[in-house]
Amino acid sequence: MQFLDVRTDFAFKRVFGSEQSKSILIDFLNAIIDFGDERITDLIIVDPYQVPPLKGMKDSYVDVKAVLSNRAKVIIEMQVLNVEGFEKRVLYNAAKLYSSQLRRSQQYAGLEPVIALTITDFEMFKDFDKVISYWNLREKEQLVQYSDEIELIFVELPKFKKNEDELDSVTDKWIYFIKNAGSLDFIPKTFTELPLLEAFDLANTAALSEEELEVQFKRRDFIMLQQGALMKAEKDGLAKGMEKGMAKGLEQGMEKGQREAKLAIARSLLAHGIGLEVIAASTGLSGKELASLQEQYNNREVSK
Repeated sequence: MQFLDVRTDFAFKRVFGSEQSKSILIDFLNAIIDFGDERITDLIIVDPYQVPPLKGMKDSYVDVKAVLSNRAKVIIEMQVLNVEGFEKRVLYNAAKLYSSQLRRSQQYAGLEPVIALTITDFEMFKDFDKVISYWNLREKEQLVQYSDEIELIFVELPKFKKNEDELDSVTDKWIYFIKNAGSLDFIPKTFTELPLLEAFDLANTAALSEEELEVQFKRRDFIMLQQGALMKAEKDGLAKGMEKGMAKGLEQGMEKGQREAKLAIARSLLAHGIGLEVIAASTGLSGKELASLQEQYNNREVSK
């Protein structure tokens, strides 16, 4: 038995965003989001999963949108690459969904809450070890809540260290499933809850068409290539940048060192065939700078 790696985007959307995922998504959200005494009893999945084309594999994330029975809007996103500005994009997407509800002449009171649930395959908050963190608007000193209209929730997979024998809640099981499904050969014997079993059914490669299998595995390989290229580029580029920065000394030298690091990372990513959009998000370099680097790279390739 073989299961899809749910951390990859299309597999994640197949499991949590398919037409048959309704009970799965309800159970997952009830396990992750703290609704107090309330529970989600119904929802609508917006833009259900479809087999995507192979070309144009640019996105390194996927989102599933749902509307809950209380009309709250939820964005569930799986992010595999820690690119520059990602945390701002999460906030922007939540604020955009919140504000886009208001049509001309409508009242502000009609706005419904928005929850942005983001699952990351990297550590976002290194100041604490919590796997799940909850964020909303509060007064700075007294921590009195201003509003719960926009809530950000993060699940950081690398911080989840439990093995199968240590899972003591449905929440643990869902996080374990997302993190480990791709490396399992069988369904763990403690996973007896029906929604979890249904999730494993959707992730089972035996249930996929040939077209879906091709897309899923090529997508996984594409993302793994991006991750490997970014790690190598960061290691090589930062090392070169630090050498130059230390040689320069003082603030000006450090600024130049940081710039050299970004340029080295960009050159390495270009050599690995990574697209300009990903490079821009990873380095913060401008379109003009990247176009110049692309031209230099192309000229070197032609002269070989």
